[in-house]
Amino acid sequence: MKYIIITIFTTIFLGECIIAQTNTDLPLNTNINTTRTNFHPAISTAIITTIDLTQVVDDKVPVTINPGKFSQDTVTYRLPKVVQGTYKVSNFGSFVESFKAYDYKGEEMEFNKIDINSWVITNATELDKITYLVNDTFDIESAGIIPTPFSPSGTNIDIDIYVLNLHGFIGYFDSLKSNQYKLDVTSPVTFKRSSALQNAGIQISEDGLNITTSYFAPRYFDITDNPMMYGNLDVEEFQVGDIKIVLSVYSPNEVHTAKDLKETMLTMMEAQKAYLGDVDSTPRYDIFVYLSELKETSPTGFGALEHHTSTVVVMPESMPKEALAKSMIGIVSHEFFHIVTPLSVHSEDIHYFDYNNPTFSKHLWMYEGVTEYFATLFQVNQGLVSEEEFYNTLMGKIQTASSLDDTMSFTEMSENILESPYAENYYNVYQKGALIGMCIDILLREESNGSRGILSLMKELSLKFGKNIPFEDDLLIDEIVSMTYPSLRIFFDTHVIGTTPISYDTFFEKVGLEISESTIETNYIQNNGVVIVEATEEDTIIFNDLVADNSFWNDQGVLPNDIIIEINGNVLTVQNAHQVFTEVFMWQPGSEVVVKLKRGEEEININTTLTQSYTSGNGLMPIENATNEQIALQNAWLKG
Repeated sequence: MKYIIITIFTTIFLGECIIAQTNTDLPLNTNINTTRTNFHPAISTAIITTIDLTQVVDDKVPVTINPGKFSQDTVTYRLPKVVQGTYKVSNFGSFVESFKAYDYKGEEMEFNKIDINSWVITNATELDKITYLVNDTFDIESAGIIPTPFSPSGTNIDIDIYVLNLHGFIGYFDSLKSNQYKLDVTSPVTFKRSSALQNAGIQISEDGLNITTSYFAPRYFDITDNPMMYGNLDVEEFQVGDIKIVLSVYSPNEVHTAKDLKETMLTMMEAQKAYLGDVDSTPRYDIFVYLSELKETSPTGFGALEHHTSTVVVMPESMPKEALAKSMIGIVSHEFFHIVTPLSVHSEDIHYFDYNNPTFSKHLWMYEGVTEYFATLFQVNQGLVSEEEFYNTLMGKIQTASSLDDTMSFTEMSENILESPYAENYYNVYQKGALIGMCIDILLREESNGSRGILSLMKELSLKFGKNIPFEDDLLIDEIVSMTYPSLRIFFDTHVIGTTPISYDTFFEKVGLEISESTIETNYIQNNGVVIVEATEEDTIIFNDLVADNSFWNDQGVLPNDIIIEINGNVLTVQNAHQVFTEVFMWQPGSEVVVKLKRGEEEININTTLTQSYTSGNGLMPIENATNEQIALQNAWLKG
């Protein structure tokens, strides 16, 4: 997604998926007693927008929009219904209250709210400014309000931390979407400020208590594409080649620090840069990390939303350091690989995105699938994981993809992703979408005797198009086939445009592998991707029949139909299962756990140290007596 949902746990029994840049113009301390201005020359003609974090009332932030002089009689102001990368309705206008329009005499003007996200103002030649209050989205996630923005695309307003995904605060006029913006954010001088937008100057209040930081955005897209965090942040900066990385972390109980994650992110991103080679990137990349306390008003949509030069990550604060670091590798690497697509290769639907009446490209297999494949392949390519771990990841994706609609046309799903039944299969873009990328990669390696792969194809596409030249959606596959081999036309027509499930054995055989029954590592809530708990009609949660094939629980004497009463002090209910099982999904061997079960009238207490859990299932194994050609192709695939 331009937002990218990284789902960390699928609660099948509940029918749902559970799934940074420091302003370095100023020191991060509080002793600021000077005024500086360095305004961009174009700001004098820009739309002037202010967000005042010092005037928050009842958890609502005041926003002012000064568009300049209008020449037309009627204008429409909108906040986004959908933001890029999310592939879902968010309705950010529903978080706006006390909307008012003022003329040049300071008097209120009439307006008409025509839908959740849009306000029409007549006599617009008299319009001076509009004002409104914005409520945050994190607080309402647990209230069951539909739709709820995906957490990394959402907003938070709190005395300690502000998550400023700017599309949640600032809208656009239909006629001025391409206009420049000057954004002034006022905050207490004690706040650390982390922003991906171009800094355009600062001003300190006369009493020295507040600071106004000005930012410049060339157009509305840049407002939506550059998130911010303000408040009690922990910030680390480091260099990866010619890219400056800024890591901003909010951990409410200071469980984790930016320093904790810095080494992991540095190692990972150095490996990504080595894998990408000469792909045109960005001089700066920001990682914003919000760690959730899992309280009633905490965000629970874990994962990340990518932007062109930054990403916003939301994860549980309760994760152990090693588990968080491992998760961050998968999440942030996916987001960073989006510099290839859609940053460098994208369709007209993305280039000319309509935030309130969007059309969607047919090629989520590329935007999300190939990106996810890169985030998986580069780790084995650069030695961050073993071949066995890489193979297990692929098999997990095959297993999950098989539980979704495997006969659905991927291009048709992509183009209609907001609608049912396609929306319910969105998660498959990270599963089958990545596997589509794998199959294309293997085909390219086979046809070119190992010299070409999907990364080289994406580089060729980025040279042909690039960040400023979108491709025509209906012609992309024709372009790819013309640049490569006829076998790709057959594959696309059959398995991407068509509805025939992929026979993965055919592709694995090319690289000397086969799928066979084996003992494989699993976690404590799934067997090889399949959930081992479920809810009953009585609203209790039980282990289902699959628990018998999970070695850890089997060793503890757990039986099918055992009711789960409590996990590590948390009484389990259908209402909090989402949060509790998310933590169970994160469990790592060596941790101490306490679980209470009920079997009939008997209460069973499990107090033990976690050991690695195993289950039986299909695994990816080397073929006995693989040919030299198969082995050579495997080496080109994994290490080429």
